[in-house]
Amino acid sequence: MAPAQTNPILPGSTLGILGGGQLGAMFAAAARRMGYRVEAISDVADCPAAIHCDRLHVGDYTDAAFLSRAATGLDVVTFEFENIPIVAGRALAAVVPVRPCPEVLFTTQDRGREKAFLVREGFACAPHRVVRSLDGLRAAVAELGLPAVLKTAAFGYDGKGQFRLTAEHEIDAAWAMLGAHATGPQELVLEGWIDFDCEISVVAARGLDGVIAPFAPSRNTHARHILDVASVPAALPDPVLQAATATAERILTALGVVGVACVEFFVTKDGRVLVNEIAPRTHNSGHLTIEACDTSQFEQQVRAVCGLPLGSTRQRSPAAMANLLGDCWLASGRAAGREPDWAAALGVPGVTLHLYGKNEPRPGRKMGHLTAVADTVREAIEKVTRARQLASRG
Repeated sequence: MAPAQTNPILPGSTLGILGGGQLGAMFAAAARRMGYRVEAISDVADCPAAIHCDRLHVGDYTDAAFLSRAATGLDVVTFEFENIPIVAGRALAAVVPVRPCPEVLFTTQDRGREKAFLVREGFACAPHRVVRSLDGLRAAVAELGLPAVLKTAAFGYDGKGQFRLTAEHEIDAAWAMLGAHATGPQELVLEGWIDFDCEISVVAARGLDGVIAPFAPSRNTHARHILDVASVPAALPDPVLQAATATAERILTALGVVGVACVEFFVTKDGRVLVNEIAPRTHNSGHLTIEACDTSQFEQQVRAVCGLPLGSTRQRSPAAMANLLGDCWLASGRAAGREPDWAAALGVPGVTLHLYGKNEPRPGRKMGHLTAVADTVREAIEKVTRARQLASRG
C-alpha cells in the first residue's frame, strides 16, 4: 500500500483517473481548469476522457505491470466507474494513493456485497436474497413473492443485467438469461418489488478530514431503466429530503469514502426512503450541478481527492438535466450520420449542451446531456424536455 498522503495535493500536481468515460472526461475538464495535469487509464483508446487529458494510458486493467507504469508520476488516482476489476484499484493503491480506496470499490461494485453492507450497518433497503442456482431462485421467489426483480450481482448498470419477474413460469427464462453461463453459474440478487412513489438520489462529497458536503437531492425519472430527467429541487416534503441526505452522509462515513459518491433511493408512498444502490463516484443525476451550483460535482471530486476544502453546494437556481441517448441521432426519418438539431435545442433560453465525444450513436447509449436552469423546477423540466424534442426533430 502506498504511504498515506495527508497534505493537500495542490494545482500543478498530476491526477490519475481510472476509466475513460464521460465522467472521467468531465473530471479532467474540471481538474485542468483548476491547474492540475490529468492522466487517464483506460482499456480503450477511443474514449471521451482522451480529449480532456494531458496523457492517456491504454492497456489491460488486470495487467499489474501496465498499471504500475501508468501510475508513475501520479500524485493521486480516483475512478470514474465502478465496473472496473478490483485488481486494478489494488495494484494502483500499492504505488499511489487511490481515493476512494479500493475497498469502497470492492463493496459497491457487487450488489450482494453492497446489500450485505447496508444490512450490517442498519440502512433500510428492499428485501432481497442472493441467488446462486435455479433452485435457489425458486426458493427466493417463494420467500419474497412476486413481482420481483432479478439482477446480476456485478457489472450491471442502466438497466443491464435485470429481469422483472411477474409470474412463476418466468423463473426458468430469467435464470437462463442472467444466471446460466458457460463458465458456471453467475451470482444474482433477487429484490422484492417496491411499489415506490418516486426515485431520488443524493450526491455528496467527503473529504480527508471526514467533512461531508451534500448536494440537494435530485428527483429522477427513468425510461427503459436509464435515467431520463433529473431535477432539483425534488418537490418532496422536507422530512423525506432530510432523511435521504442524512442516510447518504452516514453511508459515506461508514464506507470511509474520500471523494464523491451518490446514493440512490426509492421513496415509498408512505414517505419512507429505501436505499436502492450506491455509486462510489460522480453520478449522472449530478450533472446539473455544473450549471446550477456554486461547485460542480466534478470540481468537488477534485477537491475531495486532493485533500482541499470542499466547495459550497449551494444551488443558485432550479435546474433539470435530460440525457441525450443515441436514439436522438437515430430518430425515425433522420438521414444516416446527420446530427440532431442543436441550434433548435439551444434556442430554448437557459439550456446548455454537453456532448461527450462518442463517435457511434446506439440506442440507449449516453451521448451527452442537456441542462436547463429556470425560475421554477417545473419550468426547468419543461425547457430541457422541449430542447431535447427540438433536437430530435432536426
